Amino acid sequence: MNLLRLLLLLGLCLPAATVATADEVRVYRCVSSTGSVSLQDRPCSQGRQEVRDLQRPRDPAPRGVRSDAPPADAAAPRPEREVRHVFVQPPQPMYECISQDGDRYVSDSNEGNPRWVPLWATAWAPHRRPWDGRGGGIAPVRPAEVAGAEPLRGPGGYPHPPSVGVGVSLPAGSILVRDTCHALPQQEVCARLDDRRWELDRRYNSALQSERTAITREQRSIDARIAQDCGRR
Repeated sequence: MNLLRLLLLLGLCLPAATVATADEVRVYRCVSSTGSVSLQDRPCSQGRQEVRDLQRPRDPAPRGVRSDAPPADAAAPRPEREVRHVFVQPPQPMYECISQDGDRYVSDSNEGNPRWVPLWATAWAPHRRPWDGRGGGIAPVRPAEVAGAEPLRGPGGYPHPPSVGVGVSLPAGSILVRDTCHALPQQEVCARLDDRRWELDRRYNSALQSERTAITREQRSIDARIAQDCGRR
């Protein structure tokens, strides 16, 4: 017989006198001469006897169910996923520019050395050769000739020679000009940086102490740019 069922049965059948307390039940353990063991609710008739007071079994307390409690099979909330943003800085561009004289130079800007230059305009002014009285030379222009009247005649009836135009340059303000620039490929940029770094190393040995400070500063700037834009250290 199952031990739990036996204990329940004993608790129902034992008289009040055999029960130690309301929460306990007394059980007799009988051992026969052959060694068999039996449990019963009354004293043993023969053999060896042991008396034990056991805790009376009880029904579990009813579980309260909250209406606002989440269902038992509800999935646990997932932890919030961490999002990281990685910003990659693009390589710094380098430009090759050509001046009006044909000189080439490199620059970090495509502005092309903007500068203001004077703007000149050409005007034409009439002019005559001095008058020699025989139809040769230049005579000054008379107002009557400018107005379109019959040209004046000199001594002997010879007309004045026609006027000659002379070009005169006059300032007409200024204009902004730039050199032509184009971007270099990144591989060419790294090569130009290497050339400049080597040139600074060569100049450092023969430079004055004051010049070496500026050379060292430029070398550090080139090394940082090579490491960032060319992936070399």
